[in-house]
Amino acid sequence: MTSANIHYPDNAQNDSALFQSAQASLFPQEPFTVAAAMEVDAALAVQAPVYIGVSGGKDSQALAYRVCAHLDAIGHRGQRALIHSDLGRVEWRDSSSVCERIADRLGLELLVVRRQAGDMMDRWLSRWDGNVARYRDLACVKLILPWSTASQRFCTSELKSQVIASAIRKRHPTGPVISAVGIRWQESTARARMPVWKRDQRLTRRTGPGLTWHPIIHWQRDDVIDYIHRRGDMLHEAYRLYDSSRVSCAFCILASRGDLAAAARCLDNAAIYREMVALEIRSTFSFQGGAWLGDVAPSLLDASTRAELAEARERAAERQAAERMIPQHLLYEGGRPTCLPSMGEAALLANVRRRVAQAVRIEADFIDPCAIIERYRFLLAAC
Repeated sequence: MTSANIHYPDNAQNDSALFQSAQASLFPQEPFTVAAAMEVDAALAVQAPVYIGVSGGKDSQALAYRVCAHLDAIGHRGQRALIHSDLGRVEWRDSSSVCERIADRLGLELLVVRRQAGDMMDRWLSRWDGNVARYRDLACVKLILPWSTASQRFCTSELKSQVIASAIRKRHPTGPVISAVGIRWQESTARARMPVWKRDQRLTRRTGPGLTWHPIIHWQRDDVIDYIHRRGDMLHEAYRLYDSSRVSCAFCILASRGDLAAAARCLDNAAIYREMVALEIRSTFSFQGGAWLGDVAPSLLDASTRAELAEARERAAERQAAERMIPQHLLYEGGRPTCLPSMGEAALLANVRRRVAQAVRIEADFIDPCAIIERYRFLLAAC
């Protein structure tokens, strides 16, 4: 039985014994095995090109070495390359160095791709500008934050997955193609649900399937570290010098407080830290829910910025207090209203919009009850 035919119950990730038993049944013997699947093996047998995603982090580092060893062992003669999506100024500076070193040691091409419309910080800035414009036009009822979140990870989808898939499709308009990704079941509850492989619509073309493959998905963290050391390589400076537990963006929306502090200790990250705090201040939205990035390393901020951050917290509280007054039924669903507000409700919305605009220091149209009712009526008619 291959991993492609295994189905885990929906609650398996919450049952440690069941989950570990399922893993052991698939990969029971020697360490550092590759998670195989018939569909991936079939593509490799016809020499499908393999692109190995590298970020500079430990998992992708181990992935690159192990996948290449596996391809050598099975006599794969197809094209293979490393591919790295550069997130710009939010990246640890050592990330590109690690990716380049792996490529040199393996004798592979390193394909570096980037979002053409700007880097991760540009995406947050443009998202904020767009959300302010939407609020001004009453295209949304509550002001929307600039940051990505755990439930809206456009940072990964837009700046990594889509960019990488686009580059691979352009290089290979026909035939099967494989993208190897270094995720592991142990990392999180969400990743514990991930399969060994999947047919990826972002990679698939009319003339060839695209497969995403997770070869080290069953590895434990210690396996990853041990394997990298066995291959004679060293870890990213985030682990070695700053005691970070992970490498992604220097300041990631999913990072722990400890990892954010680790990133702040690296002086290479000071400039982007200040730029991100400036967006917290400007938007009145903290980087991680109720946790302000500006609190992580206040010593990197001058006195004026620290004072502005304290004021931003007060303005955020005013924005939140105003928006709590909005009745649930007046919020939009799918970007559209579901009912027409009464004159009293429109007056309430007008008051909220004035308070929010003042707190955040933005402009807002539709601050008159009659104008709000007409806007709702227009949007309802457009549904």
